[in-house]
Amino acid sequence: MTSTTPAASVSRTPEQRRQALDEIAARIETCEACDLYKQRNRCVPGQGNPCAPDVMFIGEAPGADEDREGLAFIGAAGQFLTKMIEAMGYTRDDVFIANICKCRPPNNRTPTADEMRVC
Repeated sequence: MTSTTPAASVSRTPEQRRQALDEIAARIETCEACDLYKQRNRCVPGQGNPCAPDVMFIGEAPGADEDREGLAFIGAAGQFLTKMIEAMGYTRDDVFIANICKCRPPNNRTPTADEMRVC
């Protein structure tokens, strides 16, 4: 399957990859593909190394802390994840961290299949 996502191309320079991720983040900010956008405070696009990281961590959706700050895995689970990343010999800047859904579901419920599909 060929992806049309700008960040998918491995032949891009590091700056082009960062720019592609910035463009994706801008699209996420205006996304209204599901009802989660109606109550979000901040979207939570991925962050970290866009240049072919060795490791990528993917969660299901942002929690309250992430929704408030717009950054993935910064709450209690994020602190634990950071310790795991460091135990592996990496820093958060060495890996890429993202969520399937970029907006927090109400009451931290599990995102629906439709919410995950459109995100």
